[in-house]
Amino acid sequence: MAGEDIRAQARSISISAQKVRLVTDLIKGKGVVAALDILRFLPNQAAKPVSKVLTSALSNAEETFGVSRDDLFIYKIFADEAPTRRWRKFGARGRFKPWLRRSSHITVILREREA
Repeated sequence: MAGEDIRAQARSISISAQKVRLVTDLIKGKGVVAALDILRFLPNQAAKPVSKVLTSALSNAEETFGVSRDDLFIYKIFADEAPTRRWRKFGARGRFKPWLRRSSHITVILREREA
């Protein structure tokens, strides 16, 4: 496979990108098995969708490329902003105060460790 990237992506997750980045920064550069262990015990709400995307990338690697999960590490992982939904909240004196419901796109790129 020599330097080929294995990708997985989750789009429009209803958690802000800023909150997802707190989780992704913890596991960046780690082995896949260690990263999944870390995510399993994190109390953050964003840990579950990040874990799902990482598991999906791991399955892609094993099924498509036939790579062992012990040889993989997280080459890149990032959370980008997705479209923001604006909800109505009415304030005093007839004013309009929008609630911003932010969402994010999570991308994981795995690579095989060099021997």
